[in-house]
Amino acid sequence: MASRRTVKTKLQADGEPAHGYGAILVFERLRDEILSLELRPGQLIDESNLAERFRVSRSPVREALVRLAAEGLVQTVPNKGTVVAPLNLDEFPAYVDALDLIQRAVFRLAARHRTDANLAAIRAANDEFRSRVRANDALGMIRQNAILHLAMAQAGRNRILTDTYRRILDEGRRTLRLYFRSYGDTLPESLCDAHDAQIAAIAARDEAVAERLAHEHAEEVHQRFLRYMGERNSSDLSVVYDR
Repeated sequence: MASRRTVKTKLQADGEPAHGYGAILVFERLRDEILSLELRPGQLIDESNLAERFRVSRSPVREALVRLAAEGLVQTVPNKGTVVAPLNLDEFPAYVDALDLIQRAVFRLAARHRTDANLAAIRAANDEFRSRVRANDALGMIRQNAILHLAMAQAGRNRILTDTYRRILDEGRRTLRLYFRSYGDTLPESLCDAHDAQIAAIAARDEAVAERLAHEHAEEVHQRFLRYMGERNSSDLSVVYDR
């Protein structure tokens, strides 16, 4: 009987999601679409269309948009409305610098302070990341990559660094989507091997190697992204004009 009452609190009489449940559903769906770049940077978000699409009132939609704004994924533009937050590529070099510095500190501290419980959590997260890679699940890779790296950060026992690292990883989620796209969403096993090497250094308490691997990881993301942004698909085409 208690389970039936619980269900009724989540659903309205007509079978549609109640306010809180609907807001979570809309938030999670829109977040996935923004992170996958299905919703493009700068694209207008129409509340009425979303309410109709998800079969909810506009109130849960607004609540979902507030949560997306708190994560920096949407913005309110005067005289225009809510739009998907722009992807500022001009800031990419600064982003990689911040990622590099914080990641090196995080990995070094993880190697210094990790426990057996930390290692178990890190390895479990890495196993799940590898399974997402094998499934070519880009969104799953993005989520699991963050879980893995935060498990490493938590092993370092520095809450402020962990919170800073979390914010940096969150800010780079759409850039990471482009990074995965540069591989055609089919990541080579060598990238999983890189995680294995990082974990091995942390397990061995080798701070110097852990820091070096953290730097190499950030540099690989940087170089791969630059190559992707510089790719052209028409340079080897010949164009014939009829006269």
